Amino acid sequence: MAVIKNMIMDDVAIRRALTRIAHEILEKNKGVEDCIFVGVRTRGVYLARRIAERIQEIETVSVPIGELDVTRYRDDRPEFNAPPEVTEDRLAIQNKKIILCDDVLYTGRTVRAAMDALMDLGRPQSIQLAVLVDRGHRELPIRPDFVGKNVPTSKQEQIEVHLSEIDQDDSVVILQQRGTTG
Repeated sequence: MAVIKNMIMDDVAIRRALTRIAHEILEKNKGVEDCIFVGVRTRGVYLARRIAERIQEIETVSVPIGELDVTRYRDDRPEFNAPPEVTEDRLAIQNKKIILCDDVLYTGRTVRAAMDALMDLGRPQSIQLAVLVDRGHRELPIRPDFVGKNVPTSKQEQIEVHLSEIDQDDSVVILQQRGTTG
C-alpha cells in the first residue's frame, strides 16, 4: 500500500504551471495557428482543455482539442496484442502542429503509444509534448517540450496527479510504498 510522502503542487502551483506552459506554447509556435491540442486520456485531456482555456484568455483565439486513448497502442500491457483501434473522432491532424498533453512523463512508453496512434490518423507537421510533471526514468529517447515541474523520483515512488474534474481537488503528490524509504 502506498502513502502520501509529499505534496509537490497544490491548485495554485498547477494553475501557474499551466499558464506558463500556455505562454511557452504561444512563444514557440508564434501563436497557435495550425495547432491542435491532443490530451492523452484521462488527465491529459483535462490538462489540454485547461491550457487551451489559458490561451483563449491570453490571445482570444480558440484551439481545437482532441482526446486520445492509447491503451491499444501500449507495448507494456496485455492489450497490446489486440488489433489497433483509434476510437477518437477523426482528428484532422494532417500538416498540423500537435501539442500532445499528458499529466506525468515517466518511461516514455505512453508518449510513444500516443505518437503511434497519431500517425495512424495522419501525418502532422510536428508533435510537441506538454506534461505537468516530468519524473525522469526514461526508457525511450523522449523529451518534453513544455514541463510544469521536474520532480526527481526513485523508482519506488509514484507521482499521482489529482484534477478537480475527476478527483475533486487539484494537487500533485508523491506516494511512497509503505515499508520503503527514499
